[in-house]
Amino acid sequence: MRLTKPRVRPLEKSEVEGEAAELFERFEGDGGTFNIFRTLIHHPKLLKRWRVFGTHILRKSTLPAREREILILRIGWLCRAGYEFGHHVAEGREAGLTDEEIHRVTEGPDASGWDAFDATLIRAVDELHGDAFISDATWKKLSERYSTQQMMDLIFTVGEYNMISMALNSLGVQQDEGYGGLPG
Repeated sequence: MRLTKPRVRPLEKSEVEGEAAELFERFEGDGGTFNIFRTLIHHPKLLKRWRVFGTHILRKSTLPAREREILILRIGWLCRAGYEFGHHVAEGREAGLTDEEIHRVTEGPDASGWDAFDATLIRAVDELHGDAFISDATWKKLSERYSTQQMMDLIFTVGEYNMISMALNSLGVQQDEGYGGLPG
């Protein structure tokens, strides 16, 4: 974690009311209230609207889950977002990534062991992060397999997790119990 304590303290259920309390209950119903939600609950209207977009990216996107998790892990790594990376190690495993592949995400697109398409996914993240643009060569390789909707979901997935990484890092959201952070 970049910060050892939060800049914005996560709230307890007893500290919120109204729209925030309703949101809190929804998160509890989804299996627990993570620190990200307990922090963002300070701004219920933002949280409510962001959750719709985030749900599309994480659960309703046209991307295969394994490929989506490669994208998320890579942008989390590049942003040095320990909270996000740690949570998506678990999501990545559920989506079929091996521990070796998760480690390889940190090494980049030229790491030994990637198949050509996985390397291209990672290269796309690197290009979006570094230049806010996917090069023609990378675009061509991606579009050989991906539809237009999938290409759009790829861009918005990387953008969403870049944005949330900025928020997590800057707000000082601390890791939830049972999750790791950045390796090494």
